[in-house]
Amino acid sequence: MRKILLLLILSVLCVEAWAQRDSCNLLFSFYNVENLYDPDNDSLFRDDDFTPEGLYHWTYGKYVKKVNNIAKVLIAMGEGEPPDIAAMAEVENDKVFQRFCYHSPLKKFNYAYVHFDSPYLRGVETGLLYRKDRLQIIHKEAIAVVFPFEPATQNRDILYVVAKTHCGDSLYLFVNHWTSRYGGYGATVPKRNYYAQVLRHCVDSLLNLNPAAKVIIMGDFNDYPTDESVSGTLGASDRAQTDTASLYNLMYRFLKMNNIGTHKHEDFWGCLDQIIVSPALLDSTVAGVHVVGNEAHIFKEDFMVVPDEKYGGYKVFRTFLGPRYIGGYGDHLPVFIKLKVEN
Repeated sequence: MRKILLLLILSVLCVEAWAQRDSCNLLFSFYNVENLYDPDNDSLFRDDDFTPEGLYHWTYGKYVKKVNNIAKVLIAMGEGEPPDIAAMAEVENDKVFQRFCYHSPLKKFNYAYVHFDSPYLRGVETGLLYRKDRLQIIHKEAIAVVFPFEPATQNRDILYVVAKTHCGDSLYLFVNHWTSRYGGYGATVPKRNYYAQVLRHCVDSLLNLNPAAKVIIMGDFNDYPTDESVSGTLGASDRAQTDTASLYNLMYRFLKMNNIGTHKHEDFWGCLDQIIVSPALLDSTVAGVHVVGNEAHIFKEDFMVVPDEKYGGYKVFRTFLGPRYIGGYGDHLPVFIKLKVEN
């Protein structure tokens, strides 16, 4: 009897361990990691401030610590198993992604990366890490964004990746970092609207060919879910309000919660970082990949925040406070979704 009981316990443990490694149960995240430069001076980009001699005295040791800090967040997010896709904003170049893959606590998780250099002069761009034993990247490209009303401006690209799961589903990912509000909200609205227009055109092209396409849009939009660019031009709706839209913003639920968001401005927490999906990912009655609980999550652990002595509550533990190095993580909290296959 004791042997039978022991075998039953071992079988349960084996099933749980297998489930943790099941490549059809996936975790996708997005994280604006705030000015993650390597310390080398690149003559093609405006990265002088983030060099040992620059304003922030950005040394190799500080750089390594920041990479390891971000890796710590990703591993904690997955409770020891980091995301299958970890999309990022504000990463300088391939060297930084290579450090994540081969010289950080993430090295044992078999990561590869996708990144393109964009024309953006500050040199901090979007990219992603992916676990190559769990996903196959079958297409990748940088979608250029050129403002017709300001054609000389050099902008970040939108990263487009098609990933295939071991279960056969294709997932169409768009990673974004839209124009900031620096210079004034009103003056920059047309720029974010144009980003939304370019993205909407890409999504429509996919959905016209395949209405059941599984689209995941992630990024720092520098606008909130109810702003014109996201809710209007892009057309990302609240699923609680309508079931006829072609894109749903999974961040709407956080608008009903006090002091919850991904970014804090003075005393206001808001969701600049968002995850938006097509309807095919929200129908668990159909075989294939869907979003668990039809919801996104904001990841926050105690080590990622500090008390906010000026405005109360807490704030994100940043790398710098002004020009002063304090050794934290970034100025945003990451967002993520869990994906599961229904057979």
